[in-house]
Amino acid sequence: MKRILIIAALVLAACASAQAQPRSERCPPAGYDSARLEALKAADWALPDDGARNALARALAACVAAPDPALRDGIAFEGLQHWMRAGALSPETLAALADDLQARLTAPEGAGFERPFAALVLSEVARTDRVTPWMSAERRASLLDASVTYLTSVRDYRGFDEAEGWRHGVAHGSDLMLQLALNPAFGKPELTRIRDAIASQVAPEEHFYIYGESERLAAPILYIAQRNLFSEAEWTQYFAQFPTAGENMFASQAGLARRHDVNAFLQALYLNARLDRNSDDDVLLPGVEAALRAMP
Repeated sequence: MKRILIIAALVLAACASAQAQPRSERCPPAGYDSARLEALKAADWALPDDGARNALARALAACVAAPDPALRDGIAFEGLQHWMRAGALSPETLAALADDLQARLTAPEGAGFERPFAALVLSEVARTDRVTPWMSAERRASLLDASVTYLTSVRDYRGFDEAEGWRHGVAHGSDLMLQLALNPAFGKPELTRIRDAIASQVAPEEHFYIYGESERLAAPILYIAQRNLFSEAEWTQYFAQFPTAGENMFASQAGLARRHDVNAFLQALYLNARLDRNSDDDVLLPGVEAALRAMP
């Protein structure tokens, strides 16, 4: 009996160890080198075998952390986006990607690529659920929680590097917020959380946005407005938080950075709401104009 118990304990330990094994971090994935992946890209990602395509899609998630921008951006993101927008991945693969990428939002900072590109690819996963709902309410709520936590926690504001490519944490987080904001499964309470997350990154302390982040932050706000869930008064109150009364923004780098970033955000909203043929986002205009006039 003692021997049986020992064997059973060893089997249980082996099972637990197997379950605890980390996900594959191999990039390029096993069986693929960069040349084969580039050839697949040149063939417009045509991979007729469903099993092979879904297996490769899951494996490519590891490439969001790749230091090589050709693998990270040109292969992993472009390939996964193509297959998701074509409806070429199974629900099981989409769920596996959601779990993998959501976990990567809290990965160690490392070289700064993994979190932003996990957010970018996750925005495409979120889009699949928006277009054809497949997530449970619990999974969707967990994704919103993780996405809000990610965007509000971004402190690495690096953008483009000619050798290393993009990081762009705030912009990619905004893309994720955009897809969540468009999902009709989320109502006003969830959209309020998204608005607040956006607000937290409009003007990070002493940082001048120079890579289009303000426009990307503005995009979810425009689409939230078009859902007609917030009144003009609510939007005016929201935008009133950005001008800082009594502050001499010309007397410090922090003040200048805030003035630059807030103006860029508000101007992107004003211009797009004015030019957009959809009049639903006009509800933003009085509050945005008031905030602009209040800026020094």
